[in-house]
Amino acid sequence: MGTRRLAVGALAVAALTLAACSQGSATTGGGADAGGTGGSVTLKFQSLSDQPAAIAAVKDIVDSWNTAHPETKVEIVQAGWDGVYDKLVTQFNGNAAPDVIHYEAASIVPFARDGYLADLTSKIPAELKSDVDQGVWDSVTVDGKVVGVPTELQTYVVFANKKLIEAAGQQVPTGSSMTYDQFEALAKATTKSGQYGVSWGLKSPTATFMSLALASDGTYFEGTGKDAKITVGEGEMALPKLVKKMAYDDKSIDPVSLTQSGSQALASFYAGKAAMTVQGSYQAANMAKDAPAGVDWVELPPLAGSAGTKQAANPQTLSVNADSANVDRAAEFATYFADAENMATLNEADALIPASNKARATILTKTGGKDGWAMTMESAKGLTGAPFLTVDAYTQWKDTIATPNYQKYLANQIDDAGLQQALTDGFAQVNR
Repeated sequence: MGTRRLAVGALAVAALTLAACSQGSATTGGGADAGGTGGSVTLKFQSLSDQPAAIAAVKDIVDSWNTAHPETKVEIVQAGWDGVYDKLVTQFNGNAAPDVIHYEAASIVPFARDGYLADLTSKIPAELKSDVDQGVWDSVTVDGKVVGVPTELQTYVVFANKKLIEAAGQQVPTGSSMTYDQFEALAKATTKSGQYGVSWGLKSPTATFMSLALASDGTYFEGTGKDAKITVGEGEMALPKLVKKMAYDDKSIDPVSLTQSGSQALASFYAGKAAMTVQGSYQAANMAKDAPAGVDWVELPPLAGSAGTKQAANPQTLSVNADSANVDRAAEFATYFADAENMATLNEADALIPASNKARATILTKTGGKDGWAMTMESAKGLTGAPFLTVDAYTQWKDTIATPNYQKYLANQIDDAGLQQALTDGFAQVNR
């Protein structure tokens, strides 16, 4: 694969000391090569699925593959999301990475740029290629190469307590979208003593702001890699300004929720202290299971800005280790895993959105659109590739610059100009 930069994420030195703990691929028969020809093999598949139902679904998919492909056994290596970036650095630099790697689009870019991920462009079956929207494919394409098979996605959606909306003399929004002006007006109308219109967990606000900015034509970045340039203008500031206005002028957003996680903000919604809450779409499954009997919850139409209901597609992915002894077989498994039937099963278990349009239709038919699925799938229509996914320094900028400065902004410690300056200057610092 040519010369590689070993210091992926500046963690390689420490990673090398741990490499002996990692597992790589195994060939149980003779003659297997990078094309996956000859002999029986065992492929290592590092899975990050952590919900019991999803773990069971992954096992079922792997078992069905193994039954149909006895010459290419897949072995699950269970891992977790916490610390997985460091773990992959260790594995790649120790030449001990698994054959098939479960991760996400925003985080595989540096590994792809350093040559650790196989180019899957020619290995995607035509049926799968056409079943996934181009915007989602764009999110897993680096330097013109498809480096991951997209599997599961989420959107940001608004949940409402129907009783509290109607008690305020308001109608529950319907249709295919809800403008931010409508959202703000509904929040103001449902705010009263002891009750806020919205509880919005924005302790870690960057992903939310970056994703929903696309609805206002806020792209943040132009260009790719180290050549990327940042712009924090009207489109990028539209949502942060609205949230701050609702919190401090309208007083319709619970200010405490701005310092909370999504789950903590959800608790206020359950307690009837907020008429609405903005959450990841997957929370619909938790609500169906955990919402108190008195909470008659509904999922509202997707939020729409000047550019419609666009949101960033940052799918979970299956990538193939470029140094696997069986790249073709690993790619075949990855695309098998992501077929419509398997994705419907896995995403229903995980309460996430399949990359596959056929799988989305399957879930809608099976569920009848209940428990939020109808609006969740409506929100998925706006998913598209986001420029930040191809910016080398994005993760570092997000963690060290964007998040702390968004937090200061939401705490009313810096103004609009201060936030714009901090985000812009901070990117210049990390993108050297």
